[in-house]
Amino acid sequence: MPQFILISLFLFSSTAFAQTNELPDFTGLVEKHGAAVVNISATQTSNTLNNHIFPEMPGIPENSPFYDFFKRHMQPFPAPRKSEPKSLGSGFIISSDGYILTNAHVVETADEITVKLNDKREFVAEVIGTDQKTDIALIKINATELPKVTQGNPENLRVGEWVIAIGSPFGFEHSVTAGIVSAKGRSLAQENYVPFIQTDVAINPGNSGGPLFNMKGEVVGINSQIYSQTGGFMGLSFAIPINVATEIAGQLKVSGKVSRGRIGVMIQEVTKELAESFGLSDSKGALVVSVEKSSPADLAGIKARDIILQFDEKEVTTSSDLPRIVGNTKPGSTVSVQVWRNSSFKTVKIEVGETHSDEATDSRKSRQNKKPDTSNRLGLALNEITAEQKKQLDITGGLLVEDVQPNGIASRSGIRIGDIILGFNSTDVKNVDQFNQLLNQTKSGKNIALLIKRGDLTTFITMKITDDDKN
Repeated sequence: MPQFILISLFLFSSTAFAQTNELPDFTGLVEKHGAAVVNISATQTSNTLNNHIFPEMPGIPENSPFYDFFKRHMQPFPAPRKSEPKSLGSGFIISSDGYILTNAHVVETADEITVKLNDKREFVAEVIGTDQKTDIALIKINATELPKVTQGNPENLRVGEWVIAIGSPFGFEHSVTAGIVSAKGRSLAQENYVPFIQTDVAINPGNSGGPLFNMKGEVVGINSQIYSQTGGFMGLSFAIPINVATEIAGQLKVSGKVSRGRIGVMIQEVTKELAESFGLSDSKGALVVSVEKSSPADLAGIKARDIILQFDEKEVTTSSDLPRIVGNTKPGSTVSVQVWRNSSFKTVKIEVGETHSDEATDSRKSRQNKKPDTSNRLGLALNEITAEQKKQLDITGGLLVEDVQPNGIASRSGIRIGDIILGFNSTDVKNVDQFNQLLNQTKSGKNIALLIKRGDLTTFITMKITDDDKN
């Protein structure tokens, strides 16, 4: 009898465990909110205006007396312009009158953007604006009474919470993948303005720009990046919090560009060893490495070796906090900055400046009339920087990246339109001819390091040259 009771209790407890730990059912969420997710196809028109096609001779032999006559008088005609697929991504409708959020890298190089809805209707979209620093783009289609997403609050997300993504990985439209929130507030190299949501949701090329939903059916993020050594999903994907995206979208809708604060400092992380050497009890804050001459920080008296601990009464816990806090501060406003200097706290007032305009948007517009050549081994179109631009950016040389060939070595390594190449290995870059000469001298299989300036960040990006990347 006791044995029977024990077996019964075991069966009861096992059944109860199974009932209370079933995997979540996403079907209702997908059915209700999936219609607001769109497929985005961006194309770029090949520049073939300088190529000409001659009509075939009308069956006249070369030894005929009429052959030279027809050859002299038959006029060449321009070769047809050919539209080629540039990128494939996802997006989602945020208002019923046709406004759509996606990633900037999905649309920034496009001449024409096609949006396909869940009901198979297709529309040509207009780019309202892009912001390269956060990788956000706002586009619009001419339609009304569209299904739209419900926006949630990423601050309420909890690590371990279930989330799902809907998008078009590798072109497979309206694919649904699920996972959990792995971490919040992630800082990524070369991304200073976004506290990413890290998940283990399967994200692949084509998911970019698609929504990340919580279990309430609310969009909490835009799927933007993956960490991969193969180009495919490896369990690390990153989404832009929706509150960051909507703030950017609001500015793009009003003015087509984003205004954000800047103070003109180069910073680095405060390690335990650095904190100890500066007499600071905790390894927190942002260590000022250098101060741009005549910048807001310079005018306020910020000095190299200062450790910024608070900005506008907001704590700077890590160095990656500072660019986001400063960027979200209205240009022209005066704020208090607490620094650690000479083993004591000091407060200074600083009038926040404004970042330079997004070169990517200007570059995209200029390509309406001019198609850059991306024929070098990296798949880059480069242009020399004017004296005025050098003065504005406080640099002495460098080349502006005007276009990036999709799936080329530069694109796979993370080079973006609007980046400025300052150096090639240990050599300062001065002009396009010099850059191409250095590139052509590099043997296949060798690694190169390009010194890149992107916004306020300067960093090296490495890449390997292979025979397959030659054009």
